[in-house]
Amino acid sequence: MSELLKAIIIAIVQGITEWLPVSSSGHLVLAEKLLNYQSSLTFEVALHFGTLMSVFVYFGKDITDIIQDLLKLKFQTENAKLGILILIATIPAAIIGFLFKDAFESIFSNIIIVALGFGITGIILIIASLPFVKTANKLTKSKALIIGTSQVISILPGISRSGTTTSTAILLGLKEQTALKFSFLMSIPIIFGANIITIGNQTLQKELIWAALVSFIIGLLFLHLIYKYILTSKKNLRYFGIYALLLALAIGIFLVFS
Repeated sequence: MSELLKAIIIAIVQGITEWLPVSSSGHLVLAEKLLNYQSSLTFEVALHFGTLMSVFVYFGKDITDIIQDLLKLKFQTENAKLGILILIATIPAAIIGFLFKDAFESIFSNIIIVALGFGITGIILIIASLPFVKTANKLTKSKALIIGTSQVISILPGISRSGTTTSTAILLGLKEQTALKFSFLMSIPIIFGANIITIGNQTLQKELIWAALVSFIIGLLFLHLIYKYILTSKKNLRYFGIYALLLALAIGIFLVFS
């Protein structure tokens, strides 16, 4: 298999798993190991840039309205309030990610950590799918901070950012669509910031535009599918949870017998 084909497959994996609650980082580690592909820093930045752009396109009007109201200092509008809540939710992961960046990078490709991460993701998703939570579709500053704090553990490979934040929001009483939308929107500052810190002074190579384009197209498609059709009911989280647990088990068995 050519290196280009391997890279295209990995870009597709990124596009599919970025918005599904199953950890794109964990799947990228697995895909790269299975394909024996040596990824570069700029390649991974290009992939994440592509999926990040899919959020901008899909929620473009919401993002524009939020920015406009914040710039006009209209802090009492629903858009401005949502923007403030997104900023509040970003604080915990931004601080921890910045302070412990090197530590997280050192374990990013550790397959044992990835397996544990998938297991944790599976448990979180299954708990969130249970019917005991009452719905109180009100997103407050304290809830935003709790959701943002839950995002911290998703810095570890194998733990899904969207799965963790969406599950936490649902457990706090938010409806599925509200939880999903907030999770997707709050991904913008944290992923954008992480990419800026990661790439530093490097320039994204022109030949990697295709990687960003592939992950963008696939990411946009799966963002639409999960938002409109797949996670319209929290019960569906259990299927992703079972998948994550089985994947963790499979990796564990492989590690034991390899």
